[in-house]
Amino acid sequence: MFQTLIQKLQGNEKYITLETTPAHEPSIDSLISKIKVLELEKHVDGFSATDSPLAKMKYSSLFASLKIQQTFGKPCLATMTMRDKNKIALQSDLLGANDFDVRAILALTGDPAKMSDQPHTKGVFEGNSNMLLQIIKSFNHSMDFAGKPFKSEPKPIYPFAVSNSYAKNMQSLQKKLHKKVQYGALGIITQPIFDIENGKKLLELFDEVKNSFDDDRAKATLILGVFPVTKFRTAQFLSAHVPGIYVPNDWIDALSEASKISEDEEYKVGMSLSKKLLDDVQKIHPKVHLMTANRFDVAKELLS
Repeated sequence: MFQTLIQKLQGNEKYITLETTPAHEPSIDSLISKIKVLELEKHVDGFSATDSPLAKMKYSSLFASLKIQQTFGKPCLATMTMRDKNKIALQSDLLGANDFDVRAILALTGDPAKMSDQPHTKGVFEGNSNMLLQIIKSFNHSMDFAGKPFKSEPKPIYPFAVSNSYAKNMQSLQKKLHKKVQYGALGIITQPIFDIENGKKLLELFDEVKNSFDDDRAKATLILGVFPVTKFRTAQFLSAHVPGIYVPNDWIDALSEASKISEDEEYKVGMSLSKKLLDDVQKIHPKVHLMTANRFDVAKELLS
């Protein structure tokens, strides 16, 4: 399962993963049912499961990944953040997940704990996502982060990471990409891009990063994030309030004008812009991570 995913990731063919966000409930059966009804598993190479985004308490990303994999027979990137757990808990979870074949791990630093919906929550943050990548690297050498060998060898873990898609100083973004590859990330998923020139610049920077390595790390792959926007207020919010994302003015203007006509026109214009972007992205780089905030009907329309 994972070898096929990595081969597609590092090859020349299309590669698409779909983000899922487990809900604030004790089951993900409704999420899985929506994917089944739309037959989205036929359109993607794998999934991802988020880890309580915005520090809002949700169903476990590890158990969600396990159930998604068992249901669809396709790998699911289990997101793990540094926000909620120390090195002991992170490694304990990695060991347990390894036993159940949850072995594609998306390493994140995590959103600030002060954003949480749980009272008086404190963040752990013993390190950033690079520390988790280092822990995974230790596991792949059959030892824990303290250098203590395991009695039996864990199955290989496949580490992924994330990156902003835009920065005023793109060289600083490139340095962060370099560190993630240095610590072993096989794939790096960017924040959503909304401008193909932005995507081209990211690929150019990442090529320089890869070319600086002369070992297997040179096989690391950038995965461009795509988030279909079908509402003016969404585009406006992303542009004004989400760091590391650039939304072009022509998107905002087009959606603004459409919103004055009707909701249907707003959706139509947003979907048209999103479809064109996805097509353009796949022409220059067919490695995509699709984020829809669980709007799987939108994902189906975009991928069909």
